[in-house]
Amino acid sequence: MTTTTATPAAARRAISPQALAALAAAALVLVALPVFTSGYVIYIANLLLVFVVLCLGLHIVIGETGQFSMAHAAFYGIGIYASALANRAVDLPYPVAMLFGALVAGAVGLFIGALALRMRDIYLALATFAFGEAMQWVFANWDSVTNGPNGLRISPARFGPLEILSDKQAYPFVVFFCLLMIGVTIAISRSRLGRSFRAVRESEVAAMAMGIDIKRTRVIAFGLSAAIAGFAGGMFGLFQTFIHPDSLGFQTTILVLTMVVVGGLGSIAGAVGGAIVFGLISEVLRQAPQYQEIIYGGILILFMMYAPRGLFAFIGDRIREARHGRR
Repeated sequence: MTTTTATPAAARRAISPQALAALAAAALVLVALPVFTSGYVIYIANLLLVFVVLCLGLHIVIGETGQFSMAHAAFYGIGIYASALANRAVDLPYPVAMLFGALVAGAVGLFIGALALRMRDIYLALATFAFGEAMQWVFANWDSVTNGPNGLRISPARFGPLEILSDKQAYPFVVFFCLLMIGVTIAISRSRLGRSFRAVRESEVAAMAMGIDIKRTRVIAFGLSAAIAGFAGGMFGLFQTFIHPDSLGFQTTILVLTMVVVGGLGSIAGAVGGAIVFGLISEVLRQAPQYQEIIYGGILILFMMYAPRGLFAFIGDRIREARHGRR
């Protein structure tokens, strides 16, 4: 689906000094967190940082390029299974296994991107949704590889002589890889390739007039987006010892889509903020899973109707209006 809600001004805000300062402050809080807390809070922090990277992947294809995808839970799952199996089967060092998972997910993303070249709007949404459902069926039924509906036990990650056996041990690595992927996404956004993504999003006709290969750009966007989602899957294996196919289905797809859209399309800071806010809401709603999809769907509809630029742009607008009202 070609989205038009994000504007060039929104894209510039994605890498504004204010956004970078906020990210730096958040990084300081993350570094200090284990000093003040432990246990469940650290587990939630690890999970939120994985969601941040997963949302950065979806941001590349929706926010930067204006294509629609409902397959990122599948790419995320491919990254989890590929990195865990590579680590277990050939005892790859875990960082290499994470890269392997990202490469496998990226290769699948390139294939899906090539197939999706002739599709737009609702047809592309349905095609990627069908792929996501098909991959969940594969995860749940390929018994000899994924252990099927019983789920797959993930071996503890190793970094040299250090074996990761707790959330607190995993935390510094999760923070490092999350900040690394934020930096990579900012670099992509500022590069010539990122400008090509946004040109395709704004107008394919104008992009072609500037000499941009539309098909190649769309396929690369899908591949990069899937690789980042697969890398998030590898990060998941740093602190989780088990994965079940049920956690990689439609509910995860809607949750990640809500994070990116409500956070703010076309904004890296919005994707990061949306992942944190809705990751926390997801934990609050964990006791009522039957209502989660309804609640996320309702939130998506309300924001698309009344705050299409996202939660943080909406709050910023209200603050500016309040300031002008006092003058």
